[in-house]
Parts: sequence; C-alpha cells; structure tokens
Amino acid sequence: MIRKLLKILGILLLLLVVGFGCLYFIYNEKLPEGQSGPEADALAQKMLTSLNSKKYQNTRFLEWSFRGGAYEYKWDRERGMVDMRWDDYRVQLDLISPNSSIVFKNEQRLNGNESAGLIEDAMDNFNNDSFWLVAPYKIFDKGTKRSIVQLEDGLEGLLVTYNSGGTTPGDSYLWILQPSGFPKSYKMWVKIIPIGGIEATWDDWAVMESGAFLPKTHQLGPLEISMGAIRGYNR
Repeated sequence: MIRKLLKILGILLLLLVVGFGCLYFIYNEKLPEGQSGPEADALAQKMLTSLNSKKYQNTRFLEWSFRGGAYEYKWDRERGMVDMRWDDYRVQLDLISPNSSIVFKNEQRLNGNESAGLIEDAMDNFNNDSFWLVAPYKIFDKGTKRSIVQLEDGLEGLLVTYNSGGTTPGDSYLWILQPSGFPKSYKMWVKIIPIGGIEATWDDWAVMESGAFLPKTHQLGPLEISMGAIRGYNR
C-alpha cells in the first residue's frame, strides 16, 4: 500500500515538474535590454505628467485592502506611519524607524520579543501591497534605474529596475504606456515569480478625493487583484 502511494506521489510530482517546465518554456521572457539616460528619464516624466502626479504627492492619507480584504491599510504619508490590520493583529508601522513600530494582538500590546517577527512581516507585506497601489509614482525612487525598451509594436516601454530598497531589490518592471504616457500594464521580472515577463494590467483607475489616480483592480492572467475600498484624501 505504501509503495503504491509513493508511486502515485512520484507520478504527481513528475507531472507538476513537467507542467511547470512547459509553462516556463512557453511564457518565460528574458529581461529586455534598454537604453538609460535623459531620454528614459523624459519618458518616465511623461508618464508622471499623464497621471498628474502632483495630486498624488500632495495626498496625505491612503487607504486600501489586499488579498481579499485580509490585510487593511491606512497610510499617513506625511508622518511615515501605517495603521495595518490582519487576523487578530494591528500594527502601527513606523516606516522611518521600523523598530519603533507597535504591535497589538486582540488590542493587547505585545512586547519587543513578541513583536520583532511581526514587524518584519508587516513591513514585507506593506512593501508588496502598497506597490500594487502606487508603483507608477515610485519610478524615480532612490536606487532606481530607468531605461527605454523598443517594443514589438514599435512603441517605447519604460523599464524600471529597483537596485535597492524595498524587500526584493533587483526586481524589474517594464511599463507599457499609452501614447499619452498613461500606464496600461507592466511586465514583471521579480524574485517571487520564477517566470519572467508575466504581465499585470494597470487600466482600471479611479480618481480620489485628493485628485490622485489610483488603481481599483489589476488583472494578472486569470487572477483579479482587488485593491479594496481605496481612498486618497488630505483631511
């Protein structure tokens, strides 16, 4: 019986390996080479201008949720603080000095030893989940490199590589833009996805109370990523 079970598990594992190999062969794209310099920065600035990025820069509070509402965020950009909730936890996440963050479980404050790993998890999740909300506004972040890539349709894409900062430095995103510079989607070369060039849409936008553009959803293959009840405001 055990031998038969092991044989079945071996077959299933083989099928998974072969299936992944097929997906990798069909969909994996190499990271494209681009041309950096003033023209790439000009294209990046065109993208920000199309989004009226000053409205975003002047927005103090951002609220959204992620993973079907499992993680909820209220970000005070002026103070560099995030009120973050999931399961029984609430974290007052200090983006400037993470070690000063405060963690609660069932509204009871945890001590330093209990909090350390949760603060690290909170920062990792915030870095990922906020990127899906505000990535277009981070293309001039410290440690970024911008390059122009010639696309197959003859248009130009903007390749942004994050050489430092965040949770996974080295990740790259190729922005596909409308002629106006407004983003439509990006392709990703990131550590957490083994297949390069997977595309996610950035074409479902809403205008916030502050006037900033923020995405409501993204389409990643058959998967819809909802940003929940998004808000951007100043009061």
